Amino acid sequence: MLETSARLLRLLSLLQANREWSGPDLAERLGVSPRTVRRDVDRLRELGYPVNASPGTGGGYQLGAGAELPPLLLDDDEAVAVAVGLRTAAGQGIEGIGETSVRALAKLEQVLPSRLRRRVGALNAFTVPMLRGPEPAAVDPAVLTELANLCRDSERLRFEYRGHEGATSRRTVEPHRLVCTERRWYLVAWDVDRDDWRTFRVDRITPRPPHGPRFPHREPPAEDLAAYVSQGVSTRAYASHAVVRLLVPLEEAAEKISPSAGTVEAEGRRSCILRTGAASLDVMVIHVMLMGFEFEILEPTELTEAIRTARDRLSRTLERASGRSARTPDGAGRTPGTRSGSGAG
Repeated sequence: MLETSARLLRLLSLLQANREWSGPDLAERLGVSPRTVRRDVDRLRELGYPVNASPGTGGGYQLGAGAELPPLLLDDDEAVAVAVGLRTAAGQGIEGIGETSVRALAKLEQVLPSRLRRRVGALNAFTVPMLRGPEPAAVDPAVLTELANLCRDSERLRFEYRGHEGATSRRTVEPHRLVCTERRWYLVAWDVDRDDWRTFRVDRITPRPPHGPRFPHREPPAEDLAAYVSQGVSTRAYASHAVVRLLVPLEEAAEKISPSAGTVEAEGRRSCILRTGAASLDVMVIHVMLMGFEFEILEPTELTEAIRTARDRLSRTLERASGRSARTPDGAGRTPGTRSGSGAG
């Protein structure tokens, strides 16, 4: 009986690891006859595992999707990866995922062997997340699932979209891919009414079914959609654009510049190119300065003039501050170098 149970677990693990197995392949892996494999498959079905079988020489066994989620068999590294992923999922901007992740993690940790619980516990106890920027924009997981399914099935999406200023509009698009950052989710889609590619923040999307019909494949706007979205939210969305050479290696710049602040590409071992945008050139000056790197302006030339204007303004401010410091008494009515006392010698 113990041998049979162990073989069933091994069979289930094989079915979960591969999309489809032939009967002879399973028999060879398990060291049993094809007839025993058929009996074991029947036992798994009795336990609630939906194992599909296709007849013929090209047929085989496949673990199907059931009405209930069956237990998963994970090796040590897989179990640790799932546990750590659940622990860190709370910061990914999906509404309600934090509480759901904690519940799932509690169930998983109950069945983890002690050696794995120690590994997961150490990672959780001695890891501090460092998340940049504002709080994540909460996204309804049901909306994410709906959008992903429409991307997969190539069906048109109808939705209400809330813009940056709060105004809403009705849109019809051909959804292509979801792109996620550490703080936000974006949908890259072909806007049917505007006849062009658009990027939408998922937390501002309210689906308005019915969806459809299906649409033919369309070449995406870029091979690297992550870079495409980053450029869109950091550059194309703004009135003023700039190209700046940062006098630091790409790795150093990438540690500080988030995808929403600009895109960086290597130029050499000691420099990289930043492409970014801002509401105005004056704001751009502050934006580039706050990055904390030495830099050179490549374009536009007007940005150099804006920096020169800011420099002159700051110089005048410092001169005025120096003048006041020289005239201001030091302390309670005393000027520098004056001794205090009663005056009685």
